[in-house]
Amino acid sequence: MYAVRRWSVRHSRGLETFYNGFERVLLWLEPVMRRIGYDRLERPVAWLEEKTKGFLFDCQMCGQCVLSRTGMSCPMNCPKQLRNGPCGGVRANGNCEVKPDMKCVWVEAWDGSRRMRHGGQIHDVEVAVDRQLEGFSSWLRVVRIKTEEKRQQQESGEEAA
Repeated sequence: MYAVRRWSVRHSRGLETFYNGFERVLLWLEPVMRRIGYDRLERPVAWLEEKTKGFLFDCQMCGQCVLSRTGMSCPMNCPKQLRNGPCGGVRANGNCEVKPDMKCVWVEAWDGSRRMRHGGQIHDVEVAVDRQLEGFSSWLRVVRIKTEEKRQQQESGEEAA
């Protein structure tokens, strides 16, 4: 898995492009997902997400995915689970102080973000992990959040008119 995780970081630009298209498809399917019910979809979608992202990124299913902002390197793979950059213990060779045979997740994140079109998002500060979301689908969460944002924009546009 570690080799695939490193491959994903090296191919972060292509994975970013794929994910952006995948997200558009999910948003297009939102009316269908709403009719079926998010609660009914949660388990099968979370299972699929865990298998897919687990293979590609060693995903820990935190429910608040930031791969698109961290160069396709999951910060939850950091032994200290740091979400906003490396600790002070990165070795001179770029490896982790806790797991010396592993490249620091954040060294990988910076490398991956430089390859991405929107790699500057690595500078965005992430909030602490909400442990209540662990094991839930971040894909469905993104669809709900973006759909709600779009609805609010439409409503505020109608009020202005």
